Amino acid sequence: LEVSSLSSYALIAMGRDRRALVAAYQYLIMGTIGASFYVIGVGLIYTMTGTLNLGLIAERIGDVESTRPVLVALAFIVVGISLKLALFPLHVWLPNAYAYAPSVATVFLAATATKVAIYLFARFVFSVFGAGFVFSDLPVTEILVVLSVAAIFGASTVAIFQSDVKRMFAYSSVGQVGYITLGLSLATVTGLTGGLVHLVNHAMIKAAIFMGLGAVFYRVGKIEFDDIAGVGRRMPITMSAVVIACLSLVGVPGTAGFVSKWYLIVAAIEVGWWWLGLLIVLSSMLTVIYVGRFFECVWFREPAGEVARAGEPPLEMLVPICILAAATVYFGIDTELTAGMAERAAIVLLQGVR
Repeated sequence: LEVSSLSSYALIAMGRDRRALVAAYQYLIMGTIGASFYVIGVGLIYTMTGTLNLGLIAERIGDVESTRPVLVALAFIVVGISLKLALFPLHVWLPNAYAYAPSVATVFLAATATKVAIYLFARFVFSVFGAGFVFSDLPVTEILVVLSVAAIFGASTVAIFQSDVKRMFAYSSVGQVGYITLGLSLATVTGLTGGLVHLVNHAMIKAAIFMGLGAVFYRVGKIEFDDIAGVGRRMPITMSAVVIACLSLVGVPGTAGFVSKWYLIVAAIEVGWWWLGLLIVLSSMLTVIYVGRFFECVWFREPAGEVARAGEPPLEMLVPICILAAATVYFGIDTELTAGMAERAAIVLLQGVR
């Protein structure tokens, strides 16, 4: 985790804007705090179980799970990993990191960095500590649901008012992480399936979007709304692929994003929280607003300046964007690989309930 984080700090700092250095430094400080919390938690677990092997910890922790050191270890590990995965309100490093990093670095960050931390969160909570202890004996579900809903609505609202397109989609990523943690917090097969499948779907969606924005930056040299007005008319294939990914972000039926939100809504209804299902639907309306603002800018305005002279990016840039956009549609129709695998993983993880 730390080796990948160190690489991320360097990649972010390579951005052309001097603010990239500040963003990298913020991420370095926050990442170091998160790693320190994580290591403190691991140290406490080692003290109580005498091993660092995750399988052996899971076997031995049942005998000491109600002791204060284990509870403190759980708190340190959850907070430390939450810093890495940018869970609200520990997300302050992410918007600047995504906005000012080179486009290629933003693609890797959006598709992998937070996703690895989410995997680690699920691994510890469900496989090591056990969902029965974490979600039944402690108020983790309530806390995570509140923070997840706050992330979804808060970050989506802030995204609406951004003038930098990359920054807008960076705040969108904070909200999308909220959907994933919301699924994990429900601690049911359906909820966990929804969270895990959205982890995969969101990685595809944001990789396609940030690749497309990188292609626009390659041709235009800027990424502000006013600077890319009408770019869809000059780069129709690239922007069509980005539009498809954005529709998946909204959760339009027939796209991968719809599958994720469907599972989350069903999971909320299963546990009797119909109001949570309604909030998920309402949150998609916020996504429609900022995505619609992006559509209006790139398709319905007249190209001017550098945009008027722009064209499609080289084939080696265009092909991956189109493949990822097509994947968001394919996995919205054939869900056996993504949702099927996520469901099997959810069943295995929930076997750790004690």
